[in-house]
Amino acid sequence: MERTAMRVNGIPNTTWLKLGWAWLVVIAFTVYGGTWLAEPLTPITAAACFAVLFFTIVAASFGVVHEADLLAHKLGEPYGTLILTLSIVSIEVILIASVLLGPGEFPTIGRDSIFAVMMIIVNLVMGICVIAGGLKHGEQEFNAQGANAYLSMIALLTGTALVLPNHLSGAGEFAPLQAWTIAAVTAALYAVFLLLQMRSESRLFIQPRPGMMAVPARAKASISPPQGALQGTPAATGERAAILTSSLLLLGMIIPIVLLAHHLAIVIDYGVATAGAPVAVSGVLIAIIVFTPESLTAIKAALNNEMQRAINLCLGAFVSTVGLTVPAVLVIGLITGKQVVMGISPLETVLLALTLVLGMLTFNGQRTSVMQGAMHLALFITYGFLLFFP
Repeated sequence: MERTAMRVNGIPNTTWLKLGWAWLVVIAFTVYGGTWLAEPLTPITAAACFAVLFFTIVAASFGVVHEADLLAHKLGEPYGTLILTLSIVSIEVILIASVLLGPGEFPTIGRDSIFAVMMIIVNLVMGICVIAGGLKHGEQEFNAQGANAYLSMIALLTGTALVLPNHLSGAGEFAPLQAWTIAAVTAALYAVFLLLQMRSESRLFIQPRPGMMAVPARAKASISPPQGALQGTPAATGERAAILTSSLLLLGMIIPIVLLAHHLAIVIDYGVATAGAPVAVSGVLIAIIVFTPESLTAIKAALNNEMQRAINLCLGAFVSTVGLTVPAVLVIGLITGKQVVMGISPLETVLLALTLVLGMLTFNGQRTSVMQGAMHLALFITYGFLLFFP
């Protein structure tokens, strides 16, 4: 009886509450947002609007994660995690595009967001996952082939998008033909990676059996889905109805984020300018807003001794971030004529190299350990300090 009272049409009341609140805020800002955020914007108004928008977008993001997590358990790996990752990264791309297309000039928002996501996801969140999982379960196993595939993509995509521009004639910018080429190559490579991840090489992203660090090709079909999840497409009508419901709710949570992104971008622009903070703080705020729900999901997976799912969420999220953000930002810049600076600073290049080397050593085919997680956290703390005191 209690469980029935907590649901309407089989959907938890908390989900209806998040959905209703998100759309109520959308209506309010659609009608009055132009007045509230009109110049001259006062600190009190900006703070109030930021609080409402921040709470709403984070709450909607949690709703997206919840529905995507349900899909993950119904579809199995790697399909479920891909849905979650692509949903969250799509939100990030929308927020970045909103800032880039906003009234201010933020030519580095794309690279700042990508770099912030890398430091937060690969070092902070991954470090917490390794430490939390290690303290609870000891050394944890994962699919080393999948982890190496992620790290290889990260090295190639970040090197091409963030380091290569500094060695071209545009001083951190791509020339138009270069931008079109890099955008096309990045998008195509990411599409190929997704296709292989979902089809012929999906075994690389599945939690291996105890005592193993890989899933043999011929053994893929005999692997049991984690925690009752279904591998492949479910045949039951009830399962299909549940999947359709979760998919519609997921879209219902994402659309308000899309509609509120522009208003949040205005407030972020004002806050960064008023506080005199480094421009890179905008990228950090976007990364925190978008990836907090997914980060909590990854930590929960590590605590459940599902290290491969945590890796899929963290490393997969960053691969998706680069694979989707770089083409989107470059194309927006080319179409609108907005300046887009992709090259990172020498200091950030060093931090990028340290992150890649540390990641490759952490996931080199051995089990994870608490010490490795502590190293990732130390690198993130260094990044946070240098962000304000370079």
